[in-house]
Amino acid sequence: MTKKLYLFTILIFSVIQSYAQDSLETDTPIQDEFTQLIQKSNNYQGYKVVDYDKLIDLRNTTRNYITELKEEIVVQKNTMNQQNEEIEELKSELQATQEDLKKVTEEKDAIMFLGMPFSKGGYMGMMWGIVAVLLLILAILFFKFKSSHSATRDAKQKLSETEREFDSYRTKALEKEQKLGRMLQDERNKASGNS
Repeated sequence: MTKKLYLFTILIFSVIQSYAQDSLETDTPIQDEFTQLIQKSNNYQGYKVVDYDKLIDLRNTTRNYITELKEEIVVQKNTMNQQNEEIEELKSELQATQEDLKKVTEEKDAIMFLGMPFSKGGYMGMMWGIVAVLLLILAILFFKFKSSHSATRDAKQKLSETEREFDSYRTKALEKEQKLGRMLQDERNKASGNS
């Protein structure tokens, strides 16, 4: 078991050493400890000999670091879940606000006429329709008035002609009556003179 652990540790160190040589900067304290451990280890027949206590310290440090990372992952997940919940709440609030804004915009654009809401376009269409109907009724009334006025004028003209004819007839009738009245008087006078 110790040989396997020893070979495994050597393998890890060789891999870490190749990575350490590739990058001069280290990202974690674990990488720093691996680098120090490899640098302080001794060479024996082409193998690196590592101090057991330092290897145990490295293992404990690695375990602690992994635990910290797991805790940080849990914290990040909780934060992410909380942020997702807040995002969902904000989305629902945004949707409610947009619906309220739509209602307010519809109410603002609506015009109340006879207790019924109309959109501005519908209201304008209805008003122009009413104006058109009123203009049509006015035109019809105007033409009826014009035709009635013309008929009245014709009737007055005929009445005036009839009155003139009647006046001339009356005048002739009066003259005839007077003539007849004179003739009658003459005859009465003749009749009373003879008696």
